Amino acid sequence: MKKTYLIGYDLNKSGQDYKTLIEEIKKLGDWWHCLDSTWIIKSASSASIIRDHLKKFIDSNDRLLVVCLSGEGAWTGFSEQCSTWLKNNL
Repeated sequence: MKKTYLIGYDLNKSGQDYKTLIEEIKKLGDWWHCLDSTWIIKSASSASIIRDHLKKFIDSNDRLLVVCLSGEGAWTGFSEQCSTWLKNNL
């Protein structure tokens, strides 16, 4: 069964390679990306497995957060496409 996870990160070194990290996030499953350093994905993996996979693509001084979402949410200011994804996947 797929769960919905929020992924947030801060890459603290200038010239950081966001491209590789972003490609790896997209490979995890269906995804939502309507905020700069925040993604929401649907995955059958656990939060710790997702974290362990993604930490290979960041530096030791970077921050990475992976949390399972409960299904409840509220938002404002997003496009119809972004809002529809949230309604259908939270």
